[in-house]
Amino acid sequence: MEKTSPILAYQLGETRFEFATRTYLMGILNVTPDSFSDGGRFFDQTDAVLHAFQMIKDGVDIIDIGGESTRPGADQIPAAEETRRVVPVITKVRQKTKLPLSIDTYKSEVAREALKAGANIVNDITGLHGDPKMTDIIAEAGASVVIMHIKGTPKNMQADPHYDDLIVEIYDYLAKAVEKARSAGINQVMIDPGIGFGKTADHNLELINRLEEFRSIGVPILIGVSRKSFIGRILETPVEARLEGTAAAVTASILHGADVVRVHDVREMRRVALVADAIRRQRI
Repeated sequence: MEKTSPILAYQLGETRFEFATRTYLMGILNVTPDSFSDGGRFFDQTDAVLHAFQMIKDGVDIIDIGGESTRPGADQIPAAEETRRVVPVITKVRQKTKLPLSIDTYKSEVAREALKAGANIVNDITGLHGDPKMTDIIAEAGASVVIMHIKGTPKNMQADPHYDDLIVEIYDYLAKAVEKARSAGINQVMIDPGIGFGKTADHNLELINRLEEFRSIGVPILIGVSRKSFIGRILETPVEARLEGTAAAVTASILHGADVVRVHDVREMRRVALVADAIRRQRI
């Protein structure tokens, strides 16, 4: 039986996403000095914009722009500083592309300004559980949302995370947030189980293996495994040496039902996704 999303299509900006046909790539653009993988590489706004254009050339489908690191142990920064980092980048990238742009933030103030600048999607790591104003900001803008699961905060999420029933607890968290979004008038919602956000390595492996169980929530599934620490633990490699491990994790995620994969290495992971999709859907 072909593994397709119950939601067949979304209109994200000027791009139609047909989730029954292939897996889409969300490219990561960290405009930060301290992200876990590429912190500082694209902190300069010119470098960030150039990297966005390179991802477009490499075949990205969505660009996810973030101005605050959410690595384990990260401190929160003021919304004004986060806005200062991301809005000029969104503005400049929007001038050159019609592709969907996502703002990776859990602060409504940042989301509001990013949406005004041209973002189409809010990627909220708190899954609409953080800022009480976020849901209304997204709904009023007619934007889409990615609802992610997190246990704790980036500062403390990896301090011995525990679940009585991993899948049930995360499923309930996401399903309730989806209902909240829909009740507010947000029509296009994606869910993300939050690999590495309040999970042990074993939790992450179980989530990937059981990803398809989240399909009954009725929205597309996004997953971010790129360069994550569980890959480093398996391979015993630093973050810059996890390309092959990421490729394996992306493949497994697609085969278990991912509709969107969030990645750093767009060119390589696009090739990986093409092959994984051919296997998943049994067609070239």
